[in-house]
Amino acid sequence: MLIRFFYSLLLTLTAPFFLYGLYKKKPNKPIFGKRWIEHFGFTPKLKDAQTAPLWIHTVSVGEVIAAIPLIKLLKQQSPEQPIVVTTTTSTGAAEVEKLGDLVAHRYMPVDFDWTIKGFIKAINPSALVIMETELWPNTLHTVHQHSIPISVINARLSERSYLRYKKFQFVFNLLANNIDQLLCQNEADAKRFIQLGIDINKIKVTGSIKFDVTITDSIKQAGLALRHQLGEQRPIWIAASTHQGEDQQILTAHQQLLTTQPNALLILVPRHPERFASVSTLAQENGFNTVLRTENKVITAETHVYIGDTMGEMLILIGAADICFMGGSLIGNKVGGHNLLEPAALAKPCLTGPSFYNFQLITEQLLDAKGCLICHSEQQITNHLTTLFSNKQTMKTMGDTALSVVDKNRGSLALTLKYLNAVTSH
Repeated sequence: MLIRFFYSLLLTLTAPFFLYGLYKKKPNKPIFGKRWIEHFGFTPKLKDAQTAPLWIHTVSVGEVIAAIPLIKLLKQQSPEQPIVVTTTTSTGAAEVEKLGDLVAHRYMPVDFDWTIKGFIKAINPSALVIMETELWPNTLHTVHQHSIPISVINARLSERSYLRYKKFQFVFNLLANNIDQLLCQNEADAKRFIQLGIDINKIKVTGSIKFDVTITDSIKQAGLALRHQLGEQRPIWIAASTHQGEDQQILTAHQQLLTTQPNALLILVPRHPERFASVSTLAQENGFNTVLRTENKVITAETHVYIGDTMGEMLILIGAADICFMGGSLIGNKVGGHNLLEPAALAKPCLTGPSFYNFQLITEQLLDAKGCLICHSEQQITNHLTTLFSNKQTMKTMGDTALSVVDKNRGSLALTLKYLNAVTSH
């Protein structure tokens, strides 16, 4: 109790800074509008809800996209079951809105007892499902106090996070005691959670539901249509989800590539929408003829950089490329990489920088199968691209291998649904 008191006091002091960053207007970022009050527990009730809804918490865009297949499976199983999806960010909210009437969206309250109580009173959820490891002490405590079962799915715990929690074991104990079940991505994650004191009976290994990524025919067709627009015969590579500090490295690698592949095209997709304009300017300052996707301009042979400045179209953009480099992996340990499963599911050869600890096992599986290559520098990116573009059979084999890794690991969704049903049906 005393620990939660000091935690809440610290949160009170830091919340204004967190909320300032959350609400600060940025280019291409959806606004919260009048809905900002939902962060303080003033949550609108559901209309015409006959049964208590299932509450699924996702932080932002990535978690929403990962949760969509599970949401659709839950609705197929129980069409009348209401589902409320919470996000912290407005970009995540925009992604949920694409699901239409399938779910209702609400913003996640800040982690105070009183805000969570306000949410629970308005929504009256039957169960809470948390995507990955978004664990907040007051939320878990308050939800547990209301006898609402809590499941953490697709849970992962890197060695780095494990060591951090180990230093503050008393904080982790606040989290662990309120969780009903923890569905882990792999045995290594499960072992780390057990070492931190989670009851072994609460832990199941289900694999990552991200392996169950489904690429619809409409997305594939949209990718092919974009490829036709960009140029079917030219070599095209994509640098996906890049962060500040990586774009210049990517552009340097592309400049080097053009010496051997003069008609090559780079699709450059910054991770955060507020950086679209600055990255486009950077590309132009490097001397590249640059086109933004939203400009809807005709792409010519003289266009060498295409900026993906839209949200929710990553699969289409990857589908239009031959090779995918995944960002967040070239700037030391700041980010720890991003998920390579989407390009792998599209049978694209994968490249990554040396920092990928957030997706360690997924990346290592791709590396072991030779569906992925590590690039330690701009020159290595160029070298790998040159080799692959010069040998189409090698490029195809590598892409097929990446896809086989995804196919071999499918099945997590069914297991996750089975364990969720076991808890929520009680």
